[in-house]
Amino acid sequence: MRLENKVALITGGGSGIGKASCLLFAKEGAKVVVVDLKKEAAEATANEIGDNARAFAADISKASDCEAMVKFAEESFGKLNVVFNNAGIFHADDESVTNTTEAIWDMVINVNLKGVFLGCQYAIPALLRAGGGSIINTASFVAIMGAAVPQIAYTASKGGVLAMTREIAVEFARQNIRANSLCPGPVETPLLAELLADPARRNRRLVHIPMGRFARAEEMANAALFLASDESSFVTGTSFLVDGGICGAYITPE
Repeated sequence: MRLENKVALITGGGSGIGKASCLLFAKEGAKVVVVDLKKEAAEATANEIGDNARAFAADISKASDCEAMVKFAEESFGKLNVVFNNAGIFHADDESVTNTTEAIWDMVINVNLKGVFLGCQYAIPALLRAGGGSIINTASFVAIMGAAVPQIAYTASKGGVLAMTREIAVEFARQNIRANSLCPGPVETPLLAELLADPARRNRRLVHIPMGRFARAEEMANAALFLASDESSFVTGTSFLVDGGICGAYITPE
């Protein structure tokens, strides 16, 4: 098994990419701490896994919650080897830079960027205590090429994740910690279905994907598994695109 004897903490583990990753990591031998804002969702995922999982409710935009979730992981399983800072939000009122409110901006940045910062801040000492490990931070393809539909706060937050992850990768490379950004294309999740309920809005996104479909959460979990495992032992500081060819179709080298 690819994650045997490893302990992984995954935020946003109650649904979507996070849940799929929790289930897959456990299947591959990891002990998993399932973190979600909604306690019931975290518990449902942990119960589905069984004895090798624990649930923890946390608001990742709060330092005290991030500190507590890492402490919980070490107390539950004795160490921490993998951190997947996956939790994030997309707000329907996140639009153009000219009309997105400061309140929406702050909300999105606090979760998507500050939340990843705090997750890394408190997890890295635990990883060092374990002798090293892997950090996976969820960014997005829009951090590389921009979005077809305006979403200024989300795009900015994910661009920040890319830059921050690269710096962490360089700083801790010789301390046996790897840090990589997972950059998904649009993923078929309940959140996306809600945001793209309008067929025209949905097709506006879909037309840009060369593969002609949205990704499945399980496909992102497989990519995260590679970054979590020792198979990616020489991979750090990367922006791992799993986007169905979007960036390949629209970005050309200078």
